[in-house]
Amino acid sequence: MLGNTVDSWGTVAKLLHWSMALLLLIQLVLGVLAVAWPLSPAKLNLFIWHKSLGLALLLLVSIRLLWRWSNPVPGLPPTIPNWQRQASWVSHLLLYFCLVALPLTGWVMSSASNIPLKVFWLFRLPDITAPDKALAQMMKGVHFGLVVLFVLLLAVHILAALHHYFVRHDGVLERMLPGRER
Repeated sequence: MLGNTVDSWGTVAKLLHWSMALLLLIQLVLGVLAVAWPLSPAKLNLFIWHKSLGLALLLLVSIRLLWRWSNPVPGLPPTIPNWQRQASWVSHLLLYFCLVALPLTGWVMSSASNIPLKVFWLFRLPDITAPDKALAQMMKGVHFGLVVLFVLLLAVHILAALHHYFVRHDGVLERMLPGRER
């Protein structure tokens, strides 16, 4: 089933979820490596990969949000307490916020630093702000803060999924696993 139902995520939602999960893991590793690497052509290439994947993820999250808004969202089991439903809603909202804000703050940081934003070495995106050292420094802090928030939210997301699987046994995680239909 391609689309979602009221009980389960469809193939498209699962594909978007898991492909983004893999790309986000790669993205986090690239970001850490790019920052830590000594100044060299390799460091510049790591940053091009990091920025390019960030923009690809921005495109994927846009598609994912459009898909989510045009398909039913599977409901949580009735045994889930209301506070957990609210926590789930807020954490998903914050995850999506980070997925949009991180590439945008990276783009602003590159523009303000007067560093061209090359996408997979194929083309350059236009700057979205004039060079501005103070803005670049501020965006560096904002970008880092968003990374920390995202990693914390991701940890909560993963732990909650594992809690549903190992403690609650309520099928919440299984609905998002590839090849699993309810």
